[in-house]
Amino acid sequence: MKAALDSGVYQRFREANKSGADLDKADKKAIAKALFEWATGLGAVNFAHWFSPVRSGAPVGLGGSYGMKHDTMIDLDFGSSEALKPITVELPYDRVFVGETDGSSFPNGGLRQTHTAAGFTAWDRTSPPIVRGETLYIPTAFVSHYGAALDEKTPLLRSQAAISKWGVKLLKAIGYQSDSEQVFSNVGWEQEFFVIDKEQFLARPDLRHTGRALIGLKPARNQQTDLNYFNLIPPRVKAFLEDCQGELLRCGVALAVYHNEVAPGQHEVSPIFSLTNVATDQNELCLEIMSDVAAAHGLVVLNHEKPFAGINGNGKHLNWGLNSETGKNLFVTGKTPEAQASFMTFVAALAWGLANYGDIVRTGVASAGNDHRLGAQEAPPAIISLYTGLGAEEKIDAIIAGGPLDGYGGEDRTIASGCNSVGPIGTRAEDRNRTAPFPFCGNRFELRACGSSQNIGFPLACVNTIMAAGCKHIVEMIEGGLSVRDAVAKTYEESRNVIFNGNGYSDEWPIEAEKRGLQNLRTTVAAVEQFAADKNKAIFSDMEVFTPEETEARQEIMFEQYVNAITCEATTLVEMMETGLIPAAAQDLARYAGSSLAGKRPEIYEAIAAKTAALEAVLAAVPHDSAHGAARYCLETVVPAMAECREAADAAESKMAADLYPFPTYTDVLLGHHADASPPAEF
Repeated sequence: MKAALDSGVYQRFREANKSGADLDKADKKAIAKALFEWATGLGAVNFAHWFSPVRSGAPVGLGGSYGMKHDTMIDLDFGSSEALKPITVELPYDRVFVGETDGSSFPNGGLRQTHTAAGFTAWDRTSPPIVRGETLYIPTAFVSHYGAALDEKTPLLRSQAAISKWGVKLLKAIGYQSDSEQVFSNVGWEQEFFVIDKEQFLARPDLRHTGRALIGLKPARNQQTDLNYFNLIPPRVKAFLEDCQGELLRCGVALAVYHNEVAPGQHEVSPIFSLTNVATDQNELCLEIMSDVAAAHGLVVLNHEKPFAGINGNGKHLNWGLNSETGKNLFVTGKTPEAQASFMTFVAALAWGLANYGDIVRTGVASAGNDHRLGAQEAPPAIISLYTGLGAEEKIDAIIAGGPLDGYGGEDRTIASGCNSVGPIGTRAEDRNRTAPFPFCGNRFELRACGSSQNIGFPLACVNTIMAAGCKHIVEMIEGGLSVRDAVAKTYEESRNVIFNGNGYSDEWPIEAEKRGLQNLRTTVAAVEQFAADKNKAIFSDMEVFTPEETEARQEIMFEQYVNAITCEATTLVEMMETGLIPAAAQDLARYAGSSLAGKRPEIYEAIAAKTAALEAVLAAVPHDSAHGAARYCLETVVPAMAECREAADAAESKMAADLYPFPTYTDVLLGHHADASPPAEF
């Protein structure tokens, strides 16, 4: 952009991005012309406003949750005097910046109706457009005719503004980096997923409809040997990942890492960190590209949080941090007293936000899929706490007791391996805690509880909001007359209960957390029920992230999404039992006619039919009077009935003849493609 524009246009574009001001027509035309020349030079013939409606992430290989329509780069020459206007090839400047769409079918929680359906997409000018294939993607916000957020992007951008506003105020209040006019939140995401063979995928209705195997026994060799973790990538998958990396690089996304994960068939990719809104766009682009490239390799990507029971599921770790406009990482401890005091101040703001609004962050990672992970010894518990490290915890207690803010983290630390051929190993001051939902990682905090299919815009908006609220809390105490030290000490004292540096997987932690007054919102329904509490509506409104009406609408949408996920799973499970497993059981049982070898098969197979009928009955009784009531019913009635049906089905699988079992087994799906050669170069 800088190279393609006149310096004056580029500077005004930058200033408008900072202030939110509009650009004049001449500058918009210049920008549209530059985009047109750049995009067509890369082969684009279409453009699309690329937006993020509030819908569930795609747990199956269908890309991410973003939406778009492809518009050809042509327009009518309205300057012509002819009645029949000639066609011109161009990128219309006005349609670059703003578009209108009929989006009444997107989830809106009551913010829009079919008779009030206007919706507008507007370019997020801080997120660079990209060219993919023949289309120029323009990242956009999506709002109603009255400005209500209908997407994930708008609240995220609002939360970034809140971070900047209160982060700058806090820096000025403590006299550090006080020449900064902006504070930026950034994130580096780590995307986990499974890769399976397309033919195996197509043969399982549950994977096709829900992204999750609703029945099935785990293979004898799954992850207990740790053989898959960071091991050689199967050749066919390696070729797929190489192509993904190349396509992402062509789109401007630096995919820095890919590797095998813990479970067989499971992998992870991660790029270099970026601004939270840009990183969100890049994550959705990654999901789209992985889906397309997998199809070319005869593979399918599963992004569901728990595709296969009994083995590890998928998360999306968000390495989140803050930087001042001058480039200072605000979560680096630093070596000067001023930097160290700033670090302890901003950590205090985060602790206060989590202590008072942990339920917001918990809801930000809530989904029916993620309920299978949180607290399951593979992901953090549903209790939101902050891991600071033992040394930092000791320093925090010293500050509460009257000590200075500086003095932590300035020293370099090395460890010795005990091997002469290995030199000293530089390391961070604190160890790493994989059982914590929000651990400190040396220069950032890692939100480890996010689900793999989620659009990360919403959880990041929640984190930004509570962080901005914490910054404001400290600023107001300083402005009220407290010294910086005393304001930070008081903030830590108010938030001490949320700091936990122990084992989050232990049986003792939920008991201890309850004593500390921390909520343990074990399910999505329980979390969503808290989301629109008065205190949460107030803080969202104060930070100008959600209006009270938008908060209530988001709650309604989340209830609806939960109900949709559970009823889709239950309907699919009934279909698989009725049309697949029960007929197969009858055939298997017939083979034992006149023999005593059937064993317990008759009663096991009878249980399948009984549990299927019970599930069908409770599914038919899902209430429709309210999304909240339906969600609570699904949690308390449908989910247990599904679990009983699965238990019966899995018992049957353990007895049924292999040639009769109607679906690919876990062994087929997870391990079947591992011995495949990589495709030829022209594949």
